[in-house]
Amino acid sequence: MCGRFVRKSTITVIEDEFDIYEIQWASEPSYNITPGQDVACVATNGGNRLIKCRWGFVPFWAEDESIGYKMINARAETVAQKRSFSRAFQQHRCLVVADGFYEWKKLEDKKFKIPYYFHLCSDRPFGFAGLYGTWKSKDGKVLTTCTIITTKPNKIMVPIHNRMPVIIQPEQRAMWLDKDVQDLDVLLPLLQPYAAEEMAVHEVSRAVNSPKYDEPDCVTPVTSFKQDSLM
Repeated sequence: MCGRFVRKSTITVIEDEFDIYEIQWASEPSYNITPGQDVACVATNGGNRLIKCRWGFVPFWAEDESIGYKMINARAETVAQKRSFSRAFQQHRCLVVADGFYEWKKLEDKKFKIPYYFHLCSDRPFGFAGLYGTWKSKDGKVLTTCTIITTKPNKIMVPIHNRMPVIIQPEQRAMWLDKDVQDLDVLLPLLQPYAAEEMAVHEVSRAVNSPKYDEPDCVTPVTSFKQDSLM
């Protein structure tokens, strides 16, 4: 699964990376994004727009918004068929903007899990394959929410976890966002593990375990973090 991620790039960098023509939400950097928070997504409507979505997909037919906490992720293997996601998969695909993500490894001889930070070797922002949609409650409350699609792990991910978020290759972003593209034979092959040789990983401090801790040193390698704490 993908339960925490980082968005540290400035709006200017994001605007350039994703060829944004309209910024509807100028998001601030965050080093420990958790489900239920607002995230920056790229959607298209005559051009790429940067919009705000709450992380945790709420299907249009849902009676209660709390279902979103159970739908922070969608599996690539079933996303096109599941009732909760099939409509959005056809009509409302997006890119969830990120610079990296966390995953935890459980050691047999320890009672705690060790957090790791994954990012691209280029250190550029990227887009998770996402779905978004608008939900309206009976009393008129309107929410735009999203989910992140996950797939099987690549070689760099295997030692840590058995799933990883789908990262859409830059040259495939336009196709993923294009609402006119609805052929599953075209879309599903995009939901593959990202090339391991283009990614890097390092252990980080267990401070990231707390959803309330959101500081730049969340992504600092654990050895550097320990050294700095002694100075």
